[in-house]
Amino acid sequence: MTKPAQAVAPLLIPEGGGPLPRPWIEAQCVPLWPAGVPGKGFAPRERRADWPQTFLSNIAEPELRLFRAARPNGKALLVIPGGAYNFVSIRNEGVDVARVFNAAGYHVYVLVYRLPGEGWANRADVPLMDAQRAMRVIHSRAAQDGVSDPDIAVIGFSAGGHLAASLLTEFDEKLAPPVDAIDGLDARPHAGILVYPVISMTVPYTHVWSAQTLLGTAPDVALIARRSPVQHVTAQTPPVFLVHALDDDAVPYQNSLMMADALTKAGHAPEMHLFAEGKHGFGIGPSNGSAGQWTALAQKWLERLA
Repeated sequence: MTKPAQAVAPLLIPEGGGPLPRPWIEAQCVPLWPAGVPGKGFAPRERRADWPQTFLSNIAEPELRLFRAARPNGKALLVIPGGAYNFVSIRNEGVDVARVFNAAGYHVYVLVYRLPGEGWANRADVPLMDAQRAMRVIHSRAAQDGVSDPDIAVIGFSAGGHLAASLLTEFDEKLAPPVDAIDGLDARPHAGILVYPVISMTVPYTHVWSAQTLLGTAPDVALIARRSPVQHVTAQTPPVFLVHALDDDAVPYQNSLMMADALTKAGHAPEMHLFAEGKHGFGIGPSNGSAGQWTALAQKWLERLA
């Protein structure tokens, strides 16, 4: 006799929307460019009515939000939320992540970066410019923030994963003249954790909304190549940890496979975890599913790199 199929409990995916969380409001705000944001052309856009407050947009002045660990271990992380380069999702890919890694002793800096579709000249460069600057600002503040370990890893989600991958491979790309001494500091992360990252900038595996917003609707071959992290992996690329769900219906898991293949060919294979379920945007992961284990696995991996 054939056994009846058993019901499977739905995954408990953390919510990404809602009002601004109190921890976000209370977190210290660190401006990236206190003397003035480089670049011209910012043009605020009308927000979609269905976007919650936690989807930040119209970002004229990029910043870091510092979440301090109660029992710091001297280490810091740069966290880059996603949002298809149209918004920055600061709850599930910011505040939640900070809470988990704060508990492990890490100070966490969540990056609110400029969005390429908001009028900026050189639209494909401004997010990476902010990510590079974020690493340098964290280094410049290390002593006053209690960060004693110079090795700072980056965690990126979705389009923020593309930005993190770009930082890992193009940390020394010259995007603008230096504005102060901070711009002379190193922007290379110690390591990178890419969670359901957008890697491909072309069909069939790209996330079209992210790619078109970053590059425009008709990018030339050279621009696509500049913003394709797999084409810039070298021996200098830091170690990478990859996380993806096989049922991701927004950013196919093949994006992570592409990055893993490029890293392996460069001589330093990543650690990669592919989960059967989780869909897209699960943040710290479902508490009742295996994808919810990635933060613990990533902490173990970071400890081994030390």
